[in-house]
Amino acid sequence: MPKANDEEMIREGKFFAVISYISFLCIITLVLKKNNKFALYHARQGLVLFVMEVAAFILSIIPLLGWLIWVFGYALFLLVSLWGIMQAALGIYCRIPVITDISEKVIL
Repeated sequence: MPKANDEEMIREGKFFAVISYISFLCIITLVLKKNNKFALYHARQGLVLFVMEVAAFILSIIPLLGWLIWVFGYALFLLVSLWGIMQAALGIYCRIPVITDISEKVIL
């Protein structure tokens, strides 16, 4: 059972955790809620997701292959973002394969 302190942190950081999965809005959370463990956890994952989206956008200029990266990459990013938003709204620390592993190595 979560401690009252953890529940308070989740309640205060929930909105910022949710917006962390919406493109570059993770930066707002990283700046405004850097002391909230719950919001920061989701903001790091949102930041990794955003960097991957930018990389997919850059790779999308490759003829033919770029179109596939654009379509499938963004479909995947959309699904992962929606799942992250749902988990953050429920107050859950969710592990997203690959993205969580990378986000845990990010030093802010």
